[in-house]
Amino acid sequence: MPHHGNEAEHSEGNEPRKPVIRDNRKVDPETGAARHPEGEAAAPAEGNAAPTDGDALSQAEEILNGVEVPAAESVASGAAAEAQAAELRNDLLRLQAEYVNYRKRVERDRAVAGEMAVIGVLNSLLPVLDDIDAARQHGDLEDGPFAAIATKLETALKTYGLERIADTGVEFDPTIHEALIQQPGEDIQVDTVSQVLRSGYRSGERVLRAAQVIVAVPA
Repeated sequence: MPHHGNEAEHSEGNEPRKPVIRDNRKVDPETGAARHPEGEAAAPAEGNAAPTDGDALSQAEEILNGVEVPAAESVASGAAAEAQAAELRNDLLRLQAEYVNYRKRVERDRAVAGEMAVIGVLNSLLPVLDDIDAARQHGDLEDGPFAAIATKLETALKTYGLERIADTGVEFDPTIHEALIQQPGEDIQVDTVSQVLRSGYRSGERVLRAAQVIVAVPA
């Protein structure tokens, strides 16, 4: 038959069962530490880890002390960063100077190339100008449409810096004159251009062709 009443009064072998005393106090009376029910883990607060050694403040101090950078290392890092910044600044200045020099060189080369192109065109037109001079000396360009065309051509070439070398009575200059004939002259103290056989031309400081002349020398 099933037993009724308090199960503590019945035990196997007809021996009385000893009463079980459970201490449900949440604080240990000897150590003062908090207790947890058997089979339950100490549940940490949500989002926070439970401390294992000491209180939370002590653990925070240990963490901060562990990652603290010594003053000497901080100063060394600052000096290294400053040295690196100075090196980068010097590299930038050097690169800027190289770019400025490159730009000046390109502009200079472009100007020289343009000047050489103009000089090439002028040199190719010198025989045409010689024919115009010959026609003018023979009286073929005194009037008419060809005379107007020749004048327009000469005017257009002057805008490109073309200058004729054809003056007489000036001192002989070997840099712009080519002496073909020398003749004794009267009342002169230096070699003087007495006649121009073929006109010379220059563009700026560059002599395209020296003038062929007859030079009168002191007697």
